[in-house]
Amino acid sequence: MSLTRKQYDEHPDGGLEQAMSAVAAALADPSRVSMLCALMDGRAWTATELSVVADIAPSTASGHLTKLLGSGLIRCLSQGRHRYYSLANREIAGLIENLMGVSMRAQPARASSTPLRLRHARTCYDHLAGEVAVGIYAFMVEAQWLTTDGDTLTPEGREQLLGLGVKLNPRPRRKACCPCLDWSERRYHLGGDAGAALLALFLEKRWLSQAPGYRELTVTERGRTALQQLFRIDFTYC
Repeated sequence: MSLTRKQYDEHPDGGLEQAMSAVAAALADPSRVSMLCALMDGRAWTATELSVVADIAPSTASGHLTKLLGSGLIRCLSQGRHRYYSLANREIAGLIENLMGVSMRAQPARASSTPLRLRHARTCYDHLAGEVAVGIYAFMVEAQWLTTDGDTLTPEGREQLLGLGVKLNPRPRRKACCPCLDWSERRYHLGGDAGAALLALFLEKRWLSQAPGYRELTVTERGRTALQQLFRIDFTYC
């Protein structure tokens, strides 16, 4: 992974192992994990905002951010007198989401303790996750908009999404389409460029709304109608 290359170059003997250990160490603190989870909403946050999320003093947050920067998990952007922090790239977002799934599976079997507002609909970095997203993915596979492995849009799927107004990139720099394991539902939702474009459309049409600084998404009344008609999403349970 790109985040380990610098450490690997500095430690040619056992460099990969040391780089992996550095990343694991950066993830081994609950406050730093809280910061990373907050950054999963895809925005850039200030150190003060992240200290509030992690419930720690700003001075303590500064040390944690330095650790995360050093491990390549986040990046810092300066604008005038302000500094903003965000996840380093989509690979890191995928890593955090996968760790959430592993952590959930590692717990004893029991009723999910995930807050209902997060289970229903949330952002997974730049695409939609939660019950609604899983339902959309299942529909797309059943309707043969996706190949069975979820790695490719079929010609029918591409035509349908373009018809909805989804702005698909003809030459994406990442995977055009991929299944992303939903950590609360234990099933797949749509990731990749198509997943990001689909979420952008839902927000643009105001089928979903999002409060700044939160991963939770709210399905609006017009969104419920549209998603029921287009993807057969059943909202009777909520």
